[in-house]
Formats: sequence, C-alpha cells, structure tokens
Amino acid sequence: MTLPNTDDLNEDLSTQAIHADKDVRGNAVAPPIYATANFAATSEEEFGEMATQPRHERFYTRYGNPTNRQTEVTIAALEGAESALVTGSGMGAISTAVLTLVSQGDHVIGQQHHYGGTTSLLRDVLPRFGVDVTLVDQTDISSFERAIKKSTRLIVLESPSNPLLRLTDLRAVGQLARENNALTLIDNTFATPCNQRPIELGIDLVAHSATKYMGGHSDIIAGVVAGPTKLVEKIWKASLIFGAVLSPFDSWLLLRGLRTLPIRVERHNQTALAIARFLEAHPRVRVVNYPGLESHPQHDLAREQMTGFTGMLSFELDGGAKEADQFIGKLKLPSHAASLGGVESLIVRPAAMLAQQISEAEFQTIGITPGLIRLSVGLENERDLISDLEQALA
Repeated sequence: MTLPNTDDLNEDLSTQAIHADKDVRGNAVAPPIYATANFAATSEEEFGEMATQPRHERFYTRYGNPTNRQTEVTIAALEGAESALVTGSGMGAISTAVLTLVSQGDHVIGQQHHYGGTTSLLRDVLPRFGVDVTLVDQTDISSFERAIKKSTRLIVLESPSNPLLRLTDLRAVGQLARENNALTLIDNTFATPCNQRPIELGIDLVAHSATKYMGGHSDIIAGVVAGPTKLVEKIWKASLIFGAVLSPFDSWLLLRGLRTLPIRVERHNQTALAIARFLEAHPRVRVVNYPGLESHPQHDLAREQMTGFTGMLSFELDGGAKEADQFIGKLKLPSHAASLGGVESLIVRPAAMLAQQISEAEFQTIGITPGLIRLSVGLENERDLISDLEQALA
C-alpha cells in the first residue's frame, strides 16, 4: 500500500511549529512565561486602551496574555487559520464555541459518534436552553442532508471519531453547510493539523483538546478553537463570561509541545499502522478500526482528506469484555489510563470509561461493544510494543 506523500506538508509544519510566533515572541529564543494575572498601565489613556481593545494581551490574563498569544499564533499557523483562542480544556473550547454560536430556537446537527463530553453537551445541555439537536450517521452524507432545517445554525463534527475511528466527508459537509447558511465546527483532536487540515476542506472552525497530541506529554489540560478572526473574537467575548482560561504556565508547556508536534505525529502514524496490521492478522483479534488499513470501510476517504492516519486505533477480541480486561492486565508497556496522544502508549476499554456518560442502550446504538479496546500508540519502539501486544494476546 502506498502511503500519502507527507514530506512537503511535514516540512512546512515543522518550520511553522518553531517559527510562527517569532513576531510576537520578541528576541527571546525560548518563550518567556508571563505568570501574572494583570498588567500595569503607565497612564489613564493607556489603561483605557488596554481595557477596551479586543483581546489585549497586557491588561488582564482572562482577556489575554503574551504567552497565550504566542501559543495561539502558532496553532493558527498550523491549522491554516486566521486566529485562535486557547482555553482551559478541550471541552472549554468546544462548549464555549457552541454556546456562542447558537441561541434558543436554533437547530444543531451533530454526529452519533462524538467524544463523550461533546455528546453530553449536544444531547443533555443544549435542549435545556431551547436548542434543537439532531444526531446523524457521520459516514452517510445523506443523513446530514435529511437533517438540515431552515433553523440549522451549526453542524458539529469529529473525524476520525472517538473511539471507532469513523470518518466524516468534511468537504461535502462543509459545502452543505454553506449552501444552507450554517457554520461548521470540527473536533480535530485525533487527526491533528499534521494529518488533516479541515479549514482547507471548507470547515469554518477547528477545535482541539490540546491536552492530547498538541501538548503531547500528558502534563497539561488545555483546549483551542481556531478559525476566522471574526468568529474567534466572538467566541473570545463569550469566554470572558464562561471563564475557561488557560494559565500562562500551561500555555508555555503547550507551546513547547507544539514545537515537536509534526515529528511526533509522524512517528505515531508509522507505529500505529504497523500495530494495526499486526492486530488485523492475529487470530484472536476479531476486528481492527484504523483508517490506514485497506480493510477500513472509509479508507479511500481517509486517503483523500488525510495525510496520515493518526496514532489512535481500536479493536475487539473474540472473548468480549472479560477477555479484553485480561488482555489489558497482561500488558507491560501501555498504561491503563484515560486520555491519549502522549509520548507513552495508553489503553482503555471505552465501555468502562464512559459508563457514567453513555447508557448501555446508547452504546448499542452507536456500536461501542463491551469488549472494545482503544489504544493510543505512543513513541515507544515499534518492535517492543508489538512484542508486548503479542505476549498479552498469547
């Protein structure tokens, strides 16, 4: 199988990850941390300017901060966006964006497959405020077409989805939204801008749990939303009220992680594909969900809109939940922990992790079986990981 040619893209992103913020960094080689809640003005005139200028980075850190500004400029460059806003968590980014863009009486289209927090926001929170929500099959563009109403204001996407790695045709949905005067927002956490650039495919806003691949070291909680300046500033105004602020120190850690994002993701991609192929060939493995496999039902779409296939995969063994737990317990390298996208491999059984957010009936509807295993492939040696998986399967 021929992999997508990522050389030019990765070289461009690697350069931007290191140099995109030079104009706002000043002459500091390593970015400084502005660990201050507020900034002093030298005159009443300057204070008035600081207080009224949108997103002033030297007034009050809830409004903006020089360290956060550097991180935002870098992420915007990586996503090919005009602007970005960092937040205190991924759900802080998604919730603030969604609540900014919709009002009572509006209609939102989401997917049946989303991260659990996003599902709860769409299913449980928005209807309480008079927002109508329809969840559709993301693999079928006609399901989006059927769901469109005159009141549709926003389409919320996630591709590849968590944890079944299903894809959404981003170009088609983006066009559908534009034709119906709706906005689109995608959670691009699994793909990262190294594997997928949704804005280039016609999506309006891109959100991430920057806790994951962007930070890359499992030591921060952060989020980001990127897109047109006009929309991002509107979301920023709402963020002043909701208060999901990212601390400058965590922003500094996130920026440090961004410097190596392209090279890390390249390694994640390579090792995950090798592991997916190993698991697919193993007699005890019933199914492997990974868009880089030719057996994936949306492999052609993955090759069309992605330049790499992510470090995430999920799979099922023949013996259900009991066998899955036994398998996880035998592993020596992957940690049995939530989250994903770090330098270390992490493994979970989603049905156990999401039991408080999703009912058993909903699990059945969206296809998450009790024995499904999700693996976030880290940066360990490929042979060591496969050897560990092999001994646990034995």
